Amino acid sequence: MECVALSSRCCQVLAATPFSRRSQSRAPARYTIPFPTSSAFHRNLLQITVPHPRHNASSSRKGIVATLAEEEKPNAGPWSVRNDFDKDYVLVSEDADEIAKEIEKVEQENALLRSRLADVDKHAKETAEDRKDRIDVDHPRLDARPPQGQEEQAVSEQAVSEQVTSEQVVSEQAVAAPPAPQESAPPGPASSPPEKAPEQSLEQSTLARIQQKDKTAKAENPISIVFVTSEVAPYSKTGGLADVIGSLPPSLAARGHRVMVVSPRYMNGVTDHLYKGALDADTRIQIGCFNGSHEVAFFHEYKDGVDWVFVDHPSYHRPGNPYGDTRGAFGDNQFRFTLLCLAACEAPLVLPFGGYTYGEKVLFLANDWHASLVPVYVAAKYRPYGVYKDARTILAIHNLSHQGVEPGVTFSNLSLPSEWYGALEWVFPEWARKHAFDKGEAVNHMKGAIVTSDRLLTVSQGYAWEITTPEGGWGMDGLLRSRASVLNGITNGVDIDDWNPATDKHIASQYTLEDRSGKAESKAALQKELGLPVRPDVPLIGFIGRLDYQKGPDLIQAGLPELMTDDVQFVMLGSGDTAIESWMAWAETTYRDKFRGWVGFSVPVAHRITAGCDILLMPSRFEPCGLNQLYAMRYGTVPVAHSTGGLRDTIETYNPFGSGRGGSGTGWTFSPLTKEAMMSALWTAIFTYRNHPESWEGIIERGMEQDFSWNRAALQYEQVFNWAMMDPPYA
Repeated sequence: MECVALSSRCCQVLAATPFSRRSQSRAPARYTIPFPTSSAFHRNLLQITVPHPRHNASSSRKGIVATLAEEEKPNAGPWSVRNDFDKDYVLVSEDADEIAKEIEKVEQENALLRSRLADVDKHAKETAEDRKDRIDVDHPRLDARPPQGQEEQAVSEQAVSEQVTSEQVVSEQAVAAPPAPQESAPPGPASSPPEKAPEQSLEQSTLARIQQKDKTAKAENPISIVFVTSEVAPYSKTGGLADVIGSLPPSLAARGHRVMVVSPRYMNGVTDHLYKGALDADTRIQIGCFNGSHEVAFFHEYKDGVDWVFVDHPSYHRPGNPYGDTRGAFGDNQFRFTLLCLAACEAPLVLPFGGYTYGEKVLFLANDWHASLVPVYVAAKYRPYGVYKDARTILAIHNLSHQGVEPGVTFSNLSLPSEWYGALEWVFPEWARKHAFDKGEAVNHMKGAIVTSDRLLTVSQGYAWEITTPEGGWGMDGLLRSRASVLNGITNGVDIDDWNPATDKHIASQYTLEDRSGKAESKAALQKELGLPVRPDVPLIGFIGRLDYQKGPDLIQAGLPELMTDDVQFVMLGSGDTAIESWMAWAETTYRDKFRGWVGFSVPVAHRITAGCDILLMPSRFEPCGLNQLYAMRYGTVPVAHSTGGLRDTIETYNPFGSGRGGSGTGWTFSPLTKEAMMSALWTAIFTYRNHPESWEGIIERGMEQDFSWNRAALQYEQVFNWAMMDPPYA
């Protein structure tokens, strides 16, 4: 068989006798098979090859190996079909009769292809029409300069187009709705600590601009994305990390990206039923680490456009939460999450979801220290051998205070080359060492990811700046400042379907922004449920969160006696520090008609407190993003919070002289973190609630109008992903 490339868009079959001494004068017979082509689908032309008739037919007839529909492969024959890109082919064979017999069969196959290509054309046209209305925000490094001689024409055409588009947009906005309030620009990791950064970097301004794009449109450059996480809602959850991973991937999948989430399959006897939809993927691999070989299995569930992959190993089958039990953290957590990282690196290569694997050109998004070895392994174990050379890695920092620090001798268990010890090396300061012979040598998983990741993300703009300061960097501030050029913050979103006062089944009465009568009914129902006097006029203050140092319950403990001197009610929901839990029981006994403490955590109760309270108090010492303040504003509850991290980014302090209804702002923030500052903000909020109902209603309305959906956040994540794929990888 001989194959010669032609420029025409048809498949031509030539039947001829092979060139030989006896047949040099014989002209080949030409047969033309009409082949369906499409201007919108020209990159999927097919090549037809004919095996030489003198060859063994059983070994040379490969059959059709690729079609538009994987499940409808034609029967095998002397034709072999494969995907090609830009060329048509002329094929030569000595047996014209054999080729003629196949022409009819090929034409039947072409009829099927024509119908498929017609559908592709239709979809391409619809996609092109959708793109006309979208705002294209390109990174400046992608700006292309037209060839000389066409530059002026391109500029003039662009100016005319922008003028027409702007006039249309202005006219439509003037008729459809009043202009939306301009959002404040997200602060980035600057060198000075402004309350609201007055200037933005180029990347930060671009992140702000893409919020104007159509949130329902498809991505222009779909990416294969692999999330690696220790927990994901609703399968496993201990905090906000699970909520983020449970909501962000579906939003990205809805924009056309191919998304996989890799997490352990926890079997603790309590939440096992949550994995009932995840089926065995029939794939087992051996993973070498900790001086041995360990077999892991993969379970898979396809839901909301996302491949949810769960790594199964006996170390994930034990009572407790993902990290520990009532006696503390599990002693083998380093092994368990090293296993997760290595399995996640193999998943895109071995799991053929939808008929094909994700392949090597993927973007890994590792979340917190539990997944932080993924960037290290990609850089140290895969790229040097030509694997994942086109992949990129991003570390998402949800809480820098947890870094996965282990003794230095455990480095040999990680299956990393010895020269990579420096990437993870960590030395404790002298005051933190346990004895005189302790050299403080350790390995820091989070540090390894910060060093080797192609880009870094945090869950809010404010937290991106805080972790570059000595106060908020937890020893990593210097390293993070050195990588500030690839550090961005994106504020988390919320699940607007789960947290929606208009449809929430957990609350007594649903309500909307236009009709908030249900909020008063929810408040009365909450007071009744808690055994408090049902009084619509009394301010009801709530707290939801862990009872630990970060969330600041000790400030509430210090300020409660002063607060209880006023006519207010207070409810707390949370668990953690046993001393705070005991104090909550004491306070409930002491202030019978004013205070209630709920030890533990209940999702329905959290919904009812969010809907029923007038004020939500959040005195967190640090808060990378925070979700409760977003839930509160969505439910018409006014947040009062410490001005830190994501709280500072998402809450606009009330200003009575603002231009909105009764002023501007969506709540109150206070600083510094003292009992006096917290009580001052609380008293101001209570005073406004009692004496300025018009201003209070304005605060509620502005909070409920905020857009904290994951669609907004997904656009910003998508832009950072594009930057990562554009930049060269870590080497």
